[in-house]
Amino acid sequence: MASTSSKTSQQPRNLPWVENTIQKFISEDRLPHLLFYGPPGTGKTSTILACAKQLYKDKEFNSMVLELNASDDRGIDVVRGPILSFASTRTIFKKGFKLVILDEADAMTQDAQNALRRVIEKFTENTRFCLICNYLSKIIPALQSRCTRFRFGPLVPEQMIPRLEHVIQQENIDITPDGMKAIVTLSSGDMRRSLNILQSTSMAYGKVTEDSVYTCTGHPLRSDIANILDWSLNQNFTSAYNQILQLKTLKGLALHDILTEVHMLIHRVDFPPSIRMGLLIKLADIEHRLASGTNEKIQLSSMVAAFQAVRDLVTSEAA
Repeated sequence: MASTSSKTSQQPRNLPWVENTIQKFISEDRLPHLLFYGPPGTGKTSTILACAKQLYKDKEFNSMVLELNASDDRGIDVVRGPILSFASTRTIFKKGFKLVILDEADAMTQDAQNALRRVIEKFTENTRFCLICNYLSKIIPALQSRCTRFRFGPLVPEQMIPRLEHVIQQENIDITPDGMKAIVTLSSGDMRRSLNILQSTSMAYGKVTEDSVYTCTGHPLRSDIANILDWSLNQNFTSAYNQILQLKTLKGLALHDILTEVHMLIHRVDFPPSIRMGLLIKLADIEHRLASGTNEKIQLSSMVAAFQAVRDLVTSEAA
């Protein structure tokens, strides 16, 4: 973040809208109560800590900022105790407001959230609150209405790649273009996850390639998924089942991951719409049963059978 309001006015386009808006609040000294929500690894906590570092000098940081995480107790006693005592005490030597950061606020109980609403209302004059959560629906409407909401969406590759390239350069990591693409694909817009994958793959294999990224994270390789689809559609049931089971055992693949990847590939196969819909419903049922804790071997049989049934339907329609 830029450190002065003049920089903000010069470079508003370089910042995402969320950060640009917050920057304006800070430079004009009218920061409201904030509610950041969105998936993990999208910069919610980093943004508010950057704001706090900009608002307060290092010496006063500990006395002006209270940060509570999900690892701390989140019951009503914390709201009535540490949060209330921090918010209610005024600053003697410094003008302005204190800042309370409640990370993973969706872990707070309903009672604690209701108590917090009164604290926010009562001490607005000298304290600002920033609630951070993954699920907005878990925050009570009364708290939502007292805060200015900002949604942090999953990061797009254009935002992730420059940062990854910076880390790769600083850490002198050997990476191929397909390795970079695999990291971005598997992290699904989660910057924290992308850095974890990069670090663990680099430490485990030395060179970061597509195959090493998929192997390190335990995801099936694209070539393996293509083989599974090929066997299921073109071989008899027993042969297809045994080959998939052997591959699954050899590479330690979970059927749930195979289903997820196969689902993506099905949309690229030229099935008639009615047949594709029937197959997707069957695969959804298998995934639901897996989530319920059923036997993987039986569900694997069910998956192979679904593809065999589709093949027979396509053959009969063509005839």
